[in-house]
Amino acid sequence: MTPPTFTATMPILRIFDEALARGFYLDWLGFVAEWEHRFDATAPLYMQIRRAGLVLHLSGHYGDATPGATVFIPTLGIAAFHAELCTRPNPNMRPGLEPLPWGTQMQVTDPFGNRLRFCEMTA
Repeated sequence: MTPPTFTATMPILRIFDEALARGFYLDWLGFVAEWEHRFDATAPLYMQIRRAGLVLHLSGHYGDATPGATVFIPTLGIAAFHAELCTRPNPNMRPGLEPLPWGTQMQVTDPFGNRLRFCEMTA
């Protein structure tokens, strides 16, 4: 029997407001929406976004995820990413670069309480 192979992780993050989610993830963080789904015109949004190899799912469905999650994201080029975000100010976020024993980390919190921890690991 062949052992399992895990090929990717795609966290599902709970959202409550589509405009806030698009503003934060697409406009500010620079993700691109790859696809969107609704069961009907009045159903909540479920969408996949991507940036530089990172794929996230955003869901307005109450049963998909709990708000307030933390996602740890190993990152290369964190200083450049930080500098890019500083060129697009966000009135609710002003992340810094934090040197830690395991690397340099930048944490951002979306409008729904979900935390994204981008970390460039030390060798």
